[in-house]
Amino acid sequence: MDNVKICVIGLGYVGLPLARLFSTRFPTIGFDTNEARVKALMAGHDATLEVSDALLGEALHKYGFVCTSDIEKIRGCNFYVVAVPTPVDRNNNPDLKPLIGASRTVGTVISKGDVVVYESTVYPGVTEEDCIPEIERVSGLKFNTDFFAGYSPERINPGDKEHTVEKIKKITSGSTPETADFVDKVYNTVLTGGTHKAPSIKVAEAAKVIENSQRDINIAFVNELSKIFTLMGIDTLDVLEAAGTKWNFIKMNPGLVGGHCISVDPYYLAQCAQRLGYNPEIILAGRRMNDGMGSYVAEQTVKLMLKKGIQVLNSDVIILGFTFKENCPDVRNTRIIDIYRALREFNVNITVYDPWANPEVVKKEYGIDIVSTLPEGPFDAAVVAVGHSEFRKHEVDMDNLLKENHVIYDVKGIMPRDIVDGRL
Repeated sequence: MDNVKICVIGLGYVGLPLARLFSTRFPTIGFDTNEARVKALMAGHDATLEVSDALLGEALHKYGFVCTSDIEKIRGCNFYVVAVPTPVDRNNNPDLKPLIGASRTVGTVISKGDVVVYESTVYPGVTEEDCIPEIERVSGLKFNTDFFAGYSPERINPGDKEHTVEKIKKITSGSTPETADFVDKVYNTVLTGGTHKAPSIKVAEAAKVIENSQRDINIAFVNELSKIFTLMGIDTLDVLEAAGTKWNFIKMNPGLVGGHCISVDPYYLAQCAQRLGYNPEIILAGRRMNDGMGSYVAEQTVKLMLKKGIQVLNSDVIILGFTFKENCPDVRNTRIIDIYRALREFNVNITVYDPWANPEVVKKEYGIDIVSTLPEGPFDAAVVAVGHSEFRKHEVDMDNLLKENHVIYDVKGIMPRDIVDGRL
């Protein structure tokens, strides 16, 4: 273990916290092709806010952690961890290009006896059938003879400062029994939450992809309940609170499902099933339900405005929040954009306020302008779309923000019940 030298490829929400943690025990280099990202990290700041300036500074100055975009500087490492994104394309098909690119990078620098571990979310078989052949092709080395592989799926929860990487129980696996033991020992050296050693790489891949698929399906069920109970004039959260008194009831709230995991992973599992000739009806039905919730929120808001005699055409609506989840700047695959686009179809004027999101990133990714400081009203309607602490603590003065006759639609169920007109 004393000879382990780690390189983490991909310094995003997953890779950076892991690399920082590894650096406390092993010589560690972080590699990313984004030179601006590398420069910022070496200056001691993580724009994702997953690693605090204090922890990053400690890693850089006390433990010798280094970030680079120079591939030559990672040559000589012997334990490579791939933590790059695995998105879907516009047709919701898995996009393995980042993963294949990272595999080629590994293939360029890997040597005999080295180990490469993948953390990126994939469907069963991708590591050994798509990634490893690319390493073999580029390196000229033979798998399980010259180099070895493992899979340890990430379980990072962006914005969560309680379930941090060192505390989360990790699944590990290896391409041989000896490699599985070695990978497990490396991770257990820095983890306090321990590990679960899966019997094969494919089992570990499958375990990861169903974790988020299960949550997606459960949320879809509750979202459907919300639609039904709204038609009945029943408050969904009241129903869930009552049902939650049963000891084995699974507590889940309705809402938008975005981000890089729950809204993406089911498509990886679905495509894998379809390749085998099986059509996964429940998984895809859940995806359709959840992908349609943004439009549903917009339609419900407009209906409430009409009921209160508010002129919808050219009305002023504010959306509170744009990130895919509360208290983090991550806007990847945020479904708030669905609310925005659906409201635009009614020709309303929309202002998006989010104190956490970077307006430049939002503009680049989605082509819309948002504001980081609370704008002056008055607005005809407000959609409380994200449960940021600023909104939960009711720091936004709705009386000053909205007109006397207004609508508040509370997606997250965080506003006082007596002031909202509708909620999921």
